[in-house]
Amino acid sequence: MRRPNGQTYHPRQLADLPDVAALRRLREASIPALLYGPPGTGKTSLVEAAFPDLITVAGDGDTAVADFIGEYTQAPGGGYEFVYGPLVTAMTEGRCLFIDDATLISPKVLAVVYPAMDGRRQITVKTHKGETVTAADGFYVIAGHNPGVHGAVLTEALASRFAVQIRVSTDYDLARTLKIDSKAVRVARNLAHRQNSGEIGWAPQLRELIAFQKISSVLGTDAAVANLLGIAPEEDRDVVAEVIGSIYGRTITPLALGHQL
Repeated sequence: MRRPNGQTYHPRQLADLPDVAALRRLREASIPALLYGPPGTGKTSLVEAAFPDLITVAGDGDTAVADFIGEYTQAPGGGYEFVYGPLVTAMTEGRCLFIDDATLISPKVLAVVYPAMDGRRQITVKTHKGETVTAADGFYVIAGHNPGVHGAVLTEALASRFAVQIRVSTDYDLARTLKIDSKAVRVARNLAHRQNSGEIGWAPQLRELIAFQKISSVLGTDAAVANLLGIAPEEDRDVVAEVIGSIYGRTITPLALGHQL
């Protein structure tokens, strides 16, 4: 499948269906979904492939109510006009709203979305004459959550709004299908196992493996391997170096400049 940016998406199985088909069924039934998993596992890619009419809010600690509802901005001819935000646009046009990194957003800010998700399917835009906005058919909310990311908090209020919560992990079989170096895939699998056991906090995901292959094609495998070690967090780097060294059969150091040519 093609994503809006032209990149190819490879569907995975979800409840005996292709994942994109399963998400579309949830939308038809108005059942909000929360996708969770480490960064780089393909949550955004899946949502983009499933919903071509997507509107995205990229969440962080600075995301404000205005980023959802809209705000007054200076008009070209002078004065101010109210410009609707992504939530209002998605509601009025019956589109899908994707809240990426939802758990980085303040719970007080996220609360503005909840009335649009329940039986009321309405919100009140207090900053714009107290206007009431009602969701058109097709309006749908889906969110992404990266557990373990600093500052990410999955509150009970947020979790309870998403009846379906889907874990998204790296598809290592897909990595092989994409002809990513088999040793790099073995490194990622090994580190993922250690991450799951609590030994380390980081492991390469599909995003890092795809980057590995691109770097390898440009700078060579040795540079790609060295970069893989270099992007690992400092606190996990000794374990990562050990795993990479055992699989590649040589001592690895982070990618760095060498002597002057």
